[in-house]
This record gives sequence, C-alpha cells and structure tokens, in this order.
Amino acid sequence: MFSSDRQTHRRAFVDAWAKARSGQPLDPVEAQIVQIVRMHPQYQNALTDPERVLQRHFVPTSGDENPFLHMGLHIVILEQLSIDRPVGIRHLHQTLIAVTGDPHTAEHRMMDCLAAGLWRVQQDRKPFDDEDYFTCIQHAAAGR
Repeated sequence: MFSSDRQTHRRAFVDAWAKARSGQPLDPVEAQIVQIVRMHPQYQNALTDPERVLQRHFVPTSGDENPFLHMGLHIVILEQLSIDRPVGIRHLHQTLIAVTGDPHTAEHRMMDCLAAGLWRVQQDRKPFDDEDYFTCIQHAAAGR
C-alpha cells in the first residue's frame, strides 16, 4: 500500500473499493482504505473508473484536488494516531476533536498541517520538522 510508485498507491484504493462494492473480504489495510473512501462520497465515482483515474494528473493550481493524496493523508494521520508518533499526536488530536466536535474535521485540520510540512520538506530538502507540525496543529486547535 505505502509505495512511492503513484500507480501502485492509486491501485490500492481502486482495488479496495472494488472489493468492498462487490462484497469481497478485505484485509486490514483495505478495510482502512474503504473506511476512508466511505467518508468521502465525492471520490467514490472516480474510483469506479480505474482506467481514467489511474492515469489522471491532478493539478492543484487549477483547483483539481487529488483524491489519492487527500485519502492518503488520512491514512498517514490514522497511522500516526495508532502508534502515537510523533509522540503526543494523540493528545493533539483529542484537543482538536474537543474544539471541532468532529473527528473527521479534526483529521482535516491535522492534514493541512501535515501537507504543509511535507511541502516544506520538498522545497527546503530538510527532514520533516515535528515541532513545526505540532505548532501548526496547536494553532489549528486555537483557531489561528
């Protein structure tokens, strides 16, 4: 599932969704993917057209949201929460849930911070900065 190859990453989402729709048993990773897809009905139709969506180039500057990036960030957040890495992320998540009243909204705020941190890694060619990530989440919880 966690591949640096775009096609393999995308195929995991398409295949898991196809298995769920046809009632086939899912392995734990597929079940997690399907849980996230179910939370995002706006992406479900795209996943039923693999030939088109697997080849599509999403251009964020034209307002073209990449469903695979979005749902992949959800998976990263869920993994971070499951192992509490970086240490303290669960506590920050609980704080955000208290502020937003909704775990999904809390994840989205965390994802904004995660995406910003990943963008900085690409731009600056430096390691991911957990401290900046936490500060961003704390600001999101404070409404800043």
